[in-house]
Amino acid sequence: MSDETGFTTVYVARSQPEAEIVRGRLNCEDIPAILRYEAAGIIYGLTVDGLGQVEIRVPSHLAQRAREILAVTENEDY
Repeated sequence: MSDETGFTTVYVARSQPEAEIVRGRLNCEDIPAILRYEAAGIIYGLTVDGLGQVEIRVPSHLAQRAREILAVTENEDY
């Protein structure tokens, strides 16, 4: 999903800690990432009908590379 800001959502995390891990993974690959979320989800610490979900957004020109990195990471065993 891309918008007028030039950023594209490449992943939707279920929580703030998960989003921070994903952002860290992208930052390690020199892909800047920002988090977009509803404040109420952070305050109450729950996920109901999207409340508490966090979008990880990257510059649109890096979106495909970010998705590829996340796909490989998702398939790796730790």
